[in-house]
Amino acid sequence: MFEHLRSALQSLTSNKTRAGLTMLGVIIGVLAVVLLVSVGDGARVYLDSTLSSIGTNLLFVTPGRRETRGGFSHPQSGSAKPLTMDDVHALERQTHLLTSVCPIVEGGGAVRYGGRTRDTMVAGVGESFGVLRSMTINIGTHISSEDVDARRRVAVLGRTVVRELFGNENPLGKAIRVANGRFRVIGVLEPKGSTFGADMDDLVLIPATSAEDLFGQEFLTSILTAVRSREDAAPAMEEIEQTLARRRHGERTFTVMSQDDLMNVFGSLTSAMTLALLAIASVSLIVGGIGIMNIMFVSVRERTREIGLRRALGATRGDVLLQFLVESLVLSSTGGLIGLAIGVVVIAGVNRYFPDVPLRLSAWIAAVAFGAAFVVGVVSGVVPARRAARLDPVEALRYE
Repeated sequence: MFEHLRSALQSLTSNKTRAGLTMLGVIIGVLAVVLLVSVGDGARVYLDSTLSSIGTNLLFVTPGRRETRGGFSHPQSGSAKPLTMDDVHALERQTHLLTSVCPIVEGGGAVRYGGRTRDTMVAGVGESFGVLRSMTINIGTHISSEDVDARRRVAVLGRTVVRELFGNENPLGKAIRVANGRFRVIGVLEPKGSTFGADMDDLVLIPATSAEDLFGQEFLTSILTAVRSREDAAPAMEEIEQTLARRRHGERTFTVMSQDDLMNVFGSLTSAMTLALLAIASVSLIVGGIGIMNIMFVSVRERTREIGLRRALGATRGDVLLQFLVESLVLSSTGGLIGLAIGVVVIAGVNRYFPDVPLRLSAWIAAVAFGAAFVVGVVSGVVPARRAARLDPVEALRYE
């Protein structure tokens, strides 16, 4: 075997230009596999970390009946019943596994202070929102249960809103206009950064009841709840289902989802994306394999007299087949290693200079890329190698 490897290396180094151009297809193919699959794997890790960063052990209740594994089912009644503050109070009184229950009313509008205006997200929330969503206060205080019960016109601002409206001025105690209402600033949030490309510091929090008044509605966008541990999630979801269904005379016109459900949904999407990217990148490897097969056929033709001489001196068909198969494997494996090395360098550079781009190279990606290059070498070399092995020694010696 060592002799075949040495012979293959000598044959390839004797025509470096042709060998380099032949390997180029495999290099590009492996590089495409590494980069594209790293994008998909990086997106999966990014989504997992992002969902984890919004809080832990959360359960989400939304109006309307949906299937958490994709798609929507038809509501059980003619119109879905909205979620209300009464549902929040019922969950607080009648469930035992929930550690927090927080109403959410989402909206938007212009926020004004002095002569400055900013269009931003306005969220009506409950007392526990900051803890559930890991949004801590930088200065001032959070919205309290008394603020919610009394429907007070108070607001907590994200850092982006403070910067755009107040600049370096201290916003605490200042009066701002949110949509058509007048609110007093009681707190400023710690910077949160972005999630899924959205600026989480570009928001205004007000009491959920005040948001109902502000937007002229008597229903909630959703209810955010939490449990002590993931083990409590399933029984807690059942408690929520039973409590809200009793209030709706058995109708389940709402959906309860856990963070694991969301992760599974996003995980399915990212897995499908990774497979699609792998399929696209594989086309480059197939093209590279065709290039190797073509060159191996040329090599067999050029070395026909050499094959006849080796057979006349006692080489078996297996020896000839192995010789050309090893040459094909050396071509593909070398190209695979070079493509993998380039991929590692590119990903390291992207991670260093563009940290927001979700590129992640894991061991399985490297193994798949190099393994694919190895398989391409076997498949591309076996047909030319078999043709070389089947040559008649006498006819091969006569070949010009």
